Amino acid sequence: MDFGAHGARDVPGDAGVDFRILGPVEVFDRRTGACIVPSGSKQRALLGALVVRAGHVLSAERLIHELWGDRPPVSAANALQAHVARLRRLLQGGAPDGGGHEWIATRSMGYLLRPGRATADAQRFHRLSAEGRAALASDPVHAAELLRGALALWRGPALEGSTQGPICTVEADRLEELRLTTLETLHDANLRSGRHAEITRDLERLTASHPMRERLYDLHMLALYRCGRQTEALGVYERARRRLVDELGVEPGPALRERMEAILHHAPSLTVPRPALPAPLAPPVPFTPPVPFTPLAPATSPDPHAALLELGREIARLGDRIESLSREQEELIRRFNLLAAVPVPGGQLV
Repeated sequence: MDFGAHGARDVPGDAGVDFRILGPVEVFDRRTGACIVPSGSKQRALLGALVVRAGHVLSAERLIHELWGDRPPVSAANALQAHVARLRRLLQGGAPDGGGHEWIATRSMGYLLRPGRATADAQRFHRLSAEGRAALASDPVHAAELLRGALALWRGPALEGSTQGPICTVEADRLEELRLTTLETLHDANLRSGRHAEITRDLERLTASHPMRERLYDLHMLALYRCGRQTEALGVYERARRRLVDELGVEPGPALRERMEAILHHAPSLTVPRPALPAPLAPPVPFTPPVPFTPLAPATSPDPHAALLELGREIARLGDRIESLSREQEELIRRFNLLAAVPVPGGQLV
């Protein structure tokens, strides 16, 4: 999918058009609010394949296979031309030469969708999802906002109603896997933000809907444990283990086993991560009267060596005092940090 690519600079296109495949295939005009939805299954499959491979030529043979599979009609080439012409008119507003932009171009080897400056919901989903993953460690609250925005773009199964051929089927499966991965990352961000109580029910539903995804079981176990429901968290592990053994003949992977062991032993790593706090300020150093300073002998002193000797002793005394104050400061900081780390009821730190 090649929307907004640099290679399309010579194609003005339309920045107000949005090609949508995260659900039924449609074309949305953001300026007017009009939505173009192909009526027949062949038209939807054709538009879906062209959008998935936007900016790239699809041969007539591939498109025929996409629309009719291994048993195309005798007149498949003519039928394909008719479908392309109909879809081209639909995209150009119903007029053969309307719209000012040739969305579907004919090439010697086949056809291609020329998106120009049009946008695509799938590309926005990829961008928001990637930004959310990048922000997960440093700012889980912001990461959750980005990931929710990515998932909000979905209107149903990807390329719904268009997956009768391999191009759309493979892309729909790929997008669905990315959707589930983004959903898992969202709940990871929620857990890092301390929102475990809010997501336990949703994770229970997700593990039931996707029983082979160990990551969802892992997140569900952690959410239950943080809610004080250790027994139920271990029960989720047993349910996952039985399902994996029964369906696939395999034991849970190392990540899920490690989570179970951590829950059994109340590992400190299971607690809600605390937001990074600024380093504590050093406690004030108790006031100590300054060491009296012995004036230097006047330059006219009859014994300059004695003056130098006295200056050396003064410097040594000041050095000793500075070292003593440094040790006192270090001890006070150590005691302050120890007191700040004293646990309070509930397992939280002061």
